[in-house]
Amino acid sequence: MARYTGPKTRICRIFGEPILGNGKYLTKNSTPPGQHGATKKRKAPGEYALQLKEKQKAKYTYGVLERQFRKTFEEAVRRKGVTGENLIKLLEARLDNAIYRMGVAPSRPAARQLVAHKHVTVNGEVLNVPSYQVRPGDVLGLKEASRTNTGITSAIRGKNPKFSWLDWNEAEFSGTFIAYPERESVPENIKEQLIVELYSK
Repeated sequence: MARYTGPKTRICRIFGEPILGNGKYLTKNSTPPGQHGATKKRKAPGEYALQLKEKQKAKYTYGVLERQFRKTFEEAVRRKGVTGENLIKLLEARLDNAIYRMGVAPSRPAARQLVAHKHVTVNGEVLNVPSYQVRPGDVLGLKEASRTNTGITSAIRGKNPKFSWLDWNEAEFSGTFIAYPERESVPENIKEQLIVELYSK
């Protein structure tokens, strides 16, 4: 499975946000990466550059590469409603992201690994496809053998109460994807309208 495996701090410095981690190194060095750092004269980015940067930010945030991101966008266009909001809803409904939001894994890459290594079930069936689209009413959980694995259970921190579209029962190691989230409920700093404009050219 393809995914970004390069330096995370470099990506965080490009966007000036901790999109791939806790961002503890941003306070030490928040200038964009490159030989000249802050001393390089940078002209104001154009419209296309801003749109492309927003798309790249969304891709890195959710751990999606170009082809898969394009397919997700095309699905968002086909659905009723605002395309940008549909895009965010579909990205939030990825299985690896739902597991991360439920607090089962400390990060999206960790959640992706849990899914890929067959620790996660959807409606009682083991699934190892991180990009699987979870639907409202689906029950997610850890399979029976994984519930006794202290390496997995010790990382469970519980669901953030802000994520009202998810439910997590720590005693049963399972949760429910209640509904697609509203855009204002998703904390990611992504201007999805710029992505729509980019793909509309």
